[in-house]
Amino acid sequence: MKILLLSDSHSYIDDRMLEYAKNADEIWHCGDFGSLEVIEKLEKIKPLRGVYGNIDGTEIRKIVPEVLRFKCEEVEVLMIHIGGYPGKYTPLTRQEFIKKKPDLFISGHSHILKAMYDEKNNLLHLNPGAVGKVGWHQMRTMMRFEINGKKIENLEIIELGKK
Repeated sequence: MKILLLSDSHSYIDDRMLEYAKNADEIWHCGDFGSLEVIEKLEKIKPLRGVYGNIDGTEIRKIVPEVLRFKCEEVEVLMIHIGGYPGKYTPLTRQEFIKKKPDLFISGHSHILKAMYDEKNNLLHLNPGAVGKVGWHQMRTMMRFEINGKKIENLEIIELGKK
């Protein structure tokens, strides 16, 4: 399964992002869509999974949840927009870990691209940075990777240029 992972579009979407989306099996968006237009354009290309972020209004919150748990092949995935990262997880994330620890934990919000292995919780943490043009980040980024059975592999950072 080929995954395109993005976050923090803040209502921005361009043809380059959509070209990458065409080569994925699924698109995962970790919140702060900013507008329904982003959701609609991505859904026209490939299946979309996502969570809402702090800037997303009521119409987006009716479509996507705050916390998303799902299984992709044999990998348990947990996605929360404001989730923190290893050693600095938010209370909501820690609460979700008590219910069931995922193999892959994805968050957004910080606009800081991270790929870290959490040895304490035995999981991979990913934050794709920010794909939009709003925020303090300098480089627009997203990630792509593959899930093959229980393996998360071929992780790539995609730089889309300066905002």
